[in-house]
Amino acid sequence: MAANYILDIVILLAAAVVAVPLFRVVGFGAVPGFLVAGVVVGPAGLALIDNVTEISRLSELGVVFLLFVVGIELKPSRLWLMRRQVFGLGTLQVLLTGVLITAAVYLLLDVAFPAAAVIGPALALSSTAFVLQLLAERRSLHSEYGRTSLAVLLLQDLAVVPLLALVPLLAMQQFSIGTDITIALVEAFVILLAVVVGGRYLLQPILHRVAHTRSKEIFTAVTVLLVLGSAVLTERLGLSMAMGAFIAGLLIADSPFRHEVIAEIEPFRGLLLGLFFMSMGMSLEISQFVAEPILTLGLLCALIVVKFSVLWVLALAFGLGVRTGAAVAMLLAQSGEFGLVLFGYAFQAELLDTGLFQQLLLVVVLSMLVTPLLANLAQRQASAAIRPAAEHHEEPAKAPVVLAGFGRGGRRIGEILTSASVPYVAIDQDSSLVLRERANGHPVFYGDGRKPDVLRSLGVADASLVIVTVNDFEATEDIVAALHRAHPDVTILARGHNASQCQALRQLGARLAISENLEASLDLAREALVHELVGADQTEALLRRFREDYYGNFDVTSAQEPPNAPRS
Repeated sequence: MAANYILDIVILLAAAVVAVPLFRVVGFGAVPGFLVAGVVVGPAGLALIDNVTEISRLSELGVVFLLFVVGIELKPSRLWLMRRQVFGLGTLQVLLTGVLITAAVYLLLDVAFPAAAVIGPALALSSTAFVLQLLAERRSLHSEYGRTSLAVLLLQDLAVVPLLALVPLLAMQQFSIGTDITIALVEAFVILLAVVVGGRYLLQPILHRVAHTRSKEIFTAVTVLLVLGSAVLTERLGLSMAMGAFIAGLLIADSPFRHEVIAEIEPFRGLLLGLFFMSMGMSLEISQFVAEPILTLGLLCALIVVKFSVLWVLALAFGLGVRTGAAVAMLLAQSGEFGLVLFGYAFQAELLDTGLFQQLLLVVVLSMLVTPLLANLAQRQASAAIRPAAEHHEEPAKAPVVLAGFGRGGRRIGEILTSASVPYVAIDQDSSLVLRERANGHPVFYGDGRKPDVLRSLGVADASLVIVTVNDFEATEDIVAALHRAHPDVTILARGHNASQCQALRQLGARLAISENLEASLDLAREALVHELVGADQTEALLRRFREDYYGNFDVTSAQEPPNAPRS
């Protein structure tokens, strides 16, 4: 039996390794790649998988980890900055689109009202993962239509919480729809209250104690326990596992440990979420599409038209231009992964029969497959919108400077940057230091700068500058090498203790490497020469010549790119 599971896992991994890169190359993205890989190896394809039901149950953990990460990303401060578009435009989009689709499904397709009440809001949601990936690839996240799309997606992610609570309530025949919605809203309020209390008084002290041990294995174990434990707890309370994970994510959304937690969770989330999409692909019955292609394509077109129309009208009402509003509406006209999640839960709760469930899966998958085409059209509309008013186009603000290490040297650099009104964000492995400095108002987070996922979560890909000031030289080497390998265009400044270390850091990718011993000596020597009345020009010439000789005849202040020598 164990051998069968191992073989199934090998087949799934092989299918994903082939399909996902191929779909990325042709511009469809990873999610459709996973879905098609599941179709190919599933019963509708080559029928290579024996344990489809068991794999589907395991794949639910992918949704759990996805909701956990979504909870982390929904920071209250982030929502407040975009409150008009998030709670205004986003709320109206979900409500109006959900009502229209619910009414159409109930009145035109003769679907029971509890099922229609799930289908409408579920189809109103778009694909957060897919859309953000497309915006990042096109460097449009900071554009007007990119920011507006992000605001709508944030509200849609937040709307998943009451919708997850609504599904099991709709399956209970003794409640009316009004009662169901009221209970779902009350549960959402209780959840938010638990988030505030738990995050402030319970979770952060525990993570601090664990981080203080400096045990990576224990921190990983606690992080996974946090996700799965909260998921199991909410399931025992009659709610969904995904909702529990979402609560856990919200608990640490404003925690100094959030970036390290994301880095620990990311491998689990990526693999299990891919497994979830492949399980959805395995559950698809292509024969239904072959039998009724006109119906499926008609429903797909109707979905895109309804979502586009509602979003375009709302975007115009909120002050966006005709072309920019059209770009937002096109980009978000598909359904997404949360639609698959909600339909899966509704099917388990027997709100959807098999035929309707299969039809909905086909519509969602096809809408995601046409998203790259819609995204290209959206990009053209957005580009055309800014061309006539290029002189008024607002460039996105530069990303902050990243400080890797916030000891004495890092804190001094941070103070100087603050006095110059230059934004920065810092990371350090000393949890006590992080909590202390955050209490003093400094933007510092807990995390290991040697982990690419930590740096990615911190936003280093968009940073204009990274300054490495950790005391451990081996850690400095690892950070510089990892940064330059993953982000070769980011400027890296680093601190060494002597000339040989500075040379090594330059070879690993640092644009500038400074020896703290030398610079302290040069400052003292400068003061001595001034005291002895040596001229300023002669003093600087002597110090510059000494610095060049010390660093091995290369100018540390030059703007030359460092050699790309391999690390020994």
